[in-house]
Amino acid sequence: MNALSNEFDLSEATMLSPDTGTAGEPDPALVTEQWEAVHEAAAAVGVLAQLGRETIAPEVADLPQRAARKGGWHYAMAARGIDDIAAFMQPGLRALLALTAKGQDTTAAALTLWREFHAARCAIGELIETA
Repeated sequence: MNALSNEFDLSEATMLSPDTGTAGEPDPALVTEQWEAVHEAAAAVGVLAQLGRETIAPEVADLPQRAARKGGWHYAMAARGIDDIAAFMQPGLRALLALTAKGQDTTAAALTLWREFHAARCAIGELIETA
């Protein structure tokens, strides 16, 4: 196993599709779990990009809870956005790890994935902050 696999428990980065609750909205607990998983995956990508592990601000960490409190279309769109992030982070991280296992430098590709993650995360944050 490589050093990255030893540093991060990548099983935590497994992406989950949010299930819908009784009201037809995604289950807040599953959305929060998925949000945490994509951040764990982003931490691994940050290491591969030679940026290190990001410290997550409280307002970023509690975004799913704020979205759930806001409810309605804001929450539905935030949940879909988190699902979209998971959809590109999981295969992206797997590809980076496969290349790393072969001894290839993944710095540039990891930096690109890390930037895409942050752009998508910012867009979700802006969505929740809209009136």
